[in-house]
Formats: sequence, C-alpha cells, structure tokens
Amino acid sequence: MSALLDVAGLKVHFATRKGTVFAVDGVSFTIGKEETLGLVGESGCGKSTLGKAIVGLSPITDGKVVLEGQTISGLTRRQMRPLRPRVQMIFQDPFASLNPRLTVGRILEEPLMVHRRGNKAERRARVAELMRIVGLPPEAAKRHPHEFSGGQRQRIGIARALALNPSLIVCDEAVSALDVSIQAQVVNLLRDLQKQYGLSYFFISHDLSVVRHIADRVMVMYLGQVVEIADRRSLWQRPLHPYTRALIAAAPRPSPQAARGKKRELVEGEIPSPSNPPSGCRFRTRCPFAEPICAAEVPPLRATGTGHLTACHFVHETPEGAFAGPGE
Repeated sequence: MSALLDVAGLKVHFATRKGTVFAVDGVSFTIGKEETLGLVGESGCGKSTLGKAIVGLSPITDGKVVLEGQTISGLTRRQMRPLRPRVQMIFQDPFASLNPRLTVGRILEEPLMVHRRGNKAERRARVAELMRIVGLPPEAAKRHPHEFSGGQRQRIGIARALALNPSLIVCDEAVSALDVSIQAQVVNLLRDLQKQYGLSYFFISHDLSVVRHIADRVMVMYLGQVVEIADRRSLWQRPLHPYTRALIAAAPRPSPQAARGKKRELVEGEIPSPSNPPSGCRFRTRCPFAEPICAAEVPPLRATGTGHLTACHFVHETPEGAFAGPGE
C-alpha cells in the first residue's frame, strides 16, 4: 500500500507562562491510499493537536508532513493555499464549526468561492450534489444550521469537507457529540463515501468501539507520543503495550457474560502534565510493570510483529511479539 500521508518526527510545542507544553513530541506514522488510520488515547494526550497540525491549523515546531509526495509542513499560508483542497477536516462540534449566520448552501459554497471553483450556477449545482451525497434534501440548503439536528449538522460538515474533492480527511472526534444510533449512521456514511471516492481518513476518537468499526489500522497515543501501531485485528486480539491493554480492558463490553471472569488491566492515576512529562517512558508513572530502565531510557517504537509497532522496553522481537514484562 503506497503512502498518501507520511509524518516524520512531528512536534508541536506551545510556550506558556508556566513553561513549554509538549503537546505532540516526535510522532511518526503513515496513512495509505483509501486507508483509515484510527487514533485513540485519553483526553489530553495530543490527539486533536496532531490532527490540526496535519491540516495546518496548529503550528509545527519540528518534523515533516508529506502529502502525496509533496512536503506541506513549513509552508507559508500563500504556499499552502493551493494545497489545502487536498486535506480537509471534520470537527467535533457539528454546530460550533458551522457559521450560524449563513445558510447551509452558502456554507457549502464558500470553499468553492475561496478556491475559485466554477461559476455561480456550477457552484449551486455542486452544493445540491453535496447535499444529496450526504443524505440531505437539496432544498434544505436554504435553511440555517440551527434548523437541523446534530446528526444532520455533522452531515453538513462532511459535505463541506468533500466540497473540494480531498484525498485525505481528518475526522476529529467526528461522532463523539452524537447519540449512539446517529453515530452508527454517520460512520456508515463515512465508509460508503470512502469506497465511492477513494478517500483516506485519519479518524481521531476516544471511543474504541467506533474506531474498531471503521479503522483499518489503529495508532495509540499517550502524552504526546505514539506507544503502539497495529492493524485493527492484531491490536484487539493481541495488544502489546500495557497502556493499550488497559484502554481495551476499560472499554464497555457488549455482553456482561462475555466480560465475566476476564482480568481487567485498568490504569490508575491521572495523566501527567504535558508541560512536565516523566523521563524515559512517559507511561511509567502509571504502568504496573515499570522498572528503573523505564525512567532512564525512552523506549523506541519498534517492530514486534508484521506491521505491529510498540514502544515498550519489555516487548521483545519474537515470532509472537510476546509481552515479556515483569509478572508475565
């Protein structure tokens, strides 16, 4: 699978009165064409900052972002302008991300106007097409965002992201504000659109059940760094990093009977401040298997199986990629 997006050593640091916040600190990954990479982790681990950095909404401190073979990090706003149609974003709040003063038709037409796509008649035809694509009646384009339900507003956000025919869409908690039944509808819509238009998604969510449903591969992030990357099946069947195992254990089970009798490896304590992260392995202060080496050395993200990467001192390169931590 050829890489559509290649991110290498990406850092996003913010200077504050209390010091530097290491929101994203040396993240590397790829997204293939027509692939969905899911990103999971607790609140405050840097997921949304990473997504915004990729689309140019957060300044990059260091590192490289390459989209379709072209470096887009470090470009000025003028240099980035012709490249923006290729990567779009769906935001978490489907109401706050839409201008309440504009009709939906104008909201969807605006990116076409900014990038000078078509004449007035062609833009209106495109707006009507976008409404149909996301399952809304074209005549509803005359209404304002407050006249729609939350699920409908998120469909409008999806239509806006599709307006310029992007290659990659960053979905930042795109369904977290919706009811469970509506979440399923929106996720199924995203999957259908991916097949129809050959899209790639960077799907950010704290909900592992949603990520399990939509993602091809999953990346786990903790305190600004990646701790594990694997295909969806491998991650759920054989999670290797203690943090990943704890996240999966803490996720709600569909059947109480299925969960009964199974050991739950829950994470205790609060996530440390990104302005003062622990030395070595950042998860060590909450890890039940932490040893002195965890404080002294940063564990590299290394292969522990085919396509399975893990950053843990106690995961060794074996055919099974076995976790060899204390007590195992």
